[in-house]
Amino acid sequence: MIKTLEDIKSEGIKENTIYNCDCLEALKYIEAKSIDLVLTDPPYSDYYQEEYKYCDGILDILKNMNCRQFVFWSAKVDFPLDYTAIHIWDKWIGAGSQYERIFERNGNKEYKVFKYAAGGNDFRARIGRDINTGHPSQKPIYLIQKLLADYSRENDLILDPFLGSGTTAVAAKLLKRRFIGVEISEAYCQIARDRLRNTPDPLF
Repeated sequence: MIKTLEDIKSEGIKENTIYNCDCLEALKYIEAKSIDLVLTDPPYSDYYQEEYKYCDGILDILKNMNCRQFVFWSAKVDFPLDYTAIHIWDKWIGAGSQYERIFERNGNKEYKVFKYAAGGNDFRARIGRDINTGHPSQKPIYLIQKLLADYSRENDLILDPFLGSGTTAVAAKLLKRRFIGVEISEAYCQIARDRLRNTPDPLF
């Protein structure tokens, strides 16, 4: 289900829901201590800034959340927040930006490498046993599932304030985690909703 900021104001935040609004506004209504894990891919300062509505301080919303956080970030610019570890997502591509960093906050100090094929087109998505949603920076579903499986528990509440095409929400559903997703683009909210509808509930 897709809801709006007005829904949040009138009824509060609901679990397993996609919110089509600015996360800087939505997170004012989320009780930080209720979130078990943040897993998100925010707008980068060097990539699609206008389309993704990047602004300075966009990650400040995470500063007051004491739960463990995994935040994807460009390999080319400094990460603006403190962190406990830097992980590498090896994209398995032979040209261009071959990796991205995943900054862990409020967690371990073990630096890891995760190797999962990047999407970007139908062919590469099939290699990774994924789908191509058309989102320019879609993350592999199996990478997101790996992070959730390793760093959260069944029934944990997962927050993705930059939901994009919904990969975190889909992975959470597959792994029996609860989620809250916020995405400013209505088009991507629709894609995320359709992906969730087409994702069966896990049997066990």
